[in-house]
Parts: sequence; C-alpha cells; structure tokens
Amino acid sequence: MRKATNYLLIAPSLLLSLLIVLIPGLLTLLVAFTDWDGVAVSPSFIGMQNFQEIFEDRIFWKSLFNNAQWTIMFITVPVVIGLLTAILLLRRKRSRSAYQLIFLFPYVLAPATNAMLWLNIIFNPVSGVVGYLKNSLGMSITSPLSSVHTALYAVASVDIWHYWGFLTVVYLAALRQTPGDQIEAAQLEGCNSWQLFKFVYFPSIKPTFSIMLVMIIIFSFLTFDYVYLLTGGGPAHSTEMLSTYAYTFAFSAFQVGKAASVALFMSIMGLLASCLYIWLSKNDLKG
Repeated sequence: MRKATNYLLIAPSLLLSLLIVLIPGLLTLLVAFTDWDGVAVSPSFIGMQNFQEIFEDRIFWKSLFNNAQWTIMFITVPVVIGLLTAILLLRRKRSRSAYQLIFLFPYVLAPATNAMLWLNIIFNPVSGVVGYLKNSLGMSITSPLSSVHTALYAVASVDIWHYWGFLTVVYLAALRQTPGDQIEAAQLEGCNSWQLFKFVYFPSIKPTFSIMLVMIIIFSFLTFDYVYLLTGGGPAHSTEMLSTYAYTFAFSAFQVGKAASVALFMSIMGLLASCLYIWLSKNDLKG
C-alpha cells in the first residue's frame, strides 16, 4: 500500500516530464531527419541531409564559434566577479542581505526589460550614454551593437550584468556553509586570507562551484533571449548563436527539420557538459 502511495505521489511529476520533456525530445529527434516545414501532415524522411547541409553552412560554424566565445566569457568574467563579491560580502554580516537584494535585482527583471534599459539608456546613439559621449563630449564613438567587432561583447556584457549577482548569492550561500571549526583551526595555524580561501573555503564550495560551472556551460549553448532582443543575431551574423540560427530556420524559413537538427546538436553539447559534471563528481568522491 505504501509503495502504491509513493508511486501515486510522484505520478504528476512523471507525467509532466513525459509530456513536456520526453515526448517533445523524441519528436525533435525524429523531425531532425525529415524536411518538415511545420505545416505538412506527412513529412518526408531525408536521412542525414539536414545535418550535411548545416555542416556545409558557414553561418553554422560562425554560430558555433560565437557560442564557444560566449561560453569562455561566461565561465570566467561573471564567475570571477561573483566569487570575489561573495568573499567580500562574507564579512559584512549586517549589510550583506541588502547587497544581495541589490545584486539580484537585474536577475529577477524580465530579459525584455533589461534589454530595453540597455538599448535606451546605454547603447542609444542619440539619447543614451553613447549618445552623450558622442554629442556632448565630442568622442568618436558609435553603439557597440552596430559593429561586427564589438556586438558580441556588448550583448555578453548585458547578460553578464544580469547574471553575476545570481552567482554571488549562490557562492555566498555555499561559503556560509563552511564549517566554523575548520576556519578557526586554519586561522590559529596562521593562514592568510588566500590560504584560508584555497585550503578551507574553496574545498567546501567545490561541489557548488562545479555544478554552477556546468550549468553555465549548458546555458551558454542555449542562450537566446538577450541576443535576439538586442541584435537578432546581427550585424552580419556577428552575434549569431545556435539558438538564433535554429529560430531562423523554424520561424522565418519554415525549415523545421533543419531547426530540429541544430537543436539536436545543441542538446548534444549540453549532454557533454552533463558528462563533465559526472566526471568531476566521481573525481571528488575518489579524492
């Protein structure tokens, strides 16, 4: 009876996972090998043709390269900022709650809101900060979103601004779980701040650090919102991501089969990141 009750309690979550994750995933896998346009009742099976065509498309490789750049930026810049800020807040017992609230504010705002703020207040060449530097101070400057050399970094800066506060809160919560007796013992042994972090704090937060690193890699290959809202993949595909590349196939060219093949490739990248986490976890257990 108890076993039946347990199955009954987990049935809703299993049903949701089946309907929202498993079935759409299997359908995407099947569609990736067809020429479906999203409308036809009976798509034609074309084998590996979709994959062959996207691998021959230079925009696909440009998108993949942009995703790789994006991933490198996100596993370095926001991680370093978030970790340093968390360490600084660790000693501010009275005011750190207020700081966490301030740092989380961009993260809880809708991406459309953040994008509009940056487009109108920062990047606007007429009334924004860029416009002020150009028109009032006479600086030779244009919106970084309009240049193929700077657009990707400009979009990434907006997403980093929105994301690093969340990492700060996560790292701070992990740092606060470090056993106090280990900290006191290290201080009695004469450890300086760097040694305290290296030998006490970081080993304590390493599982959290590892899972967040893997999640950042996965989300970097799934990134879509800020790129689409700020540049739409332009100019000249300089900010094109695998997600916007697939979106164009699905909703502009009505080549849903190709879009599914790109989405399948994105899923494989996420799977590799998950395997990386499992490997790191096994190494931690062995250690």
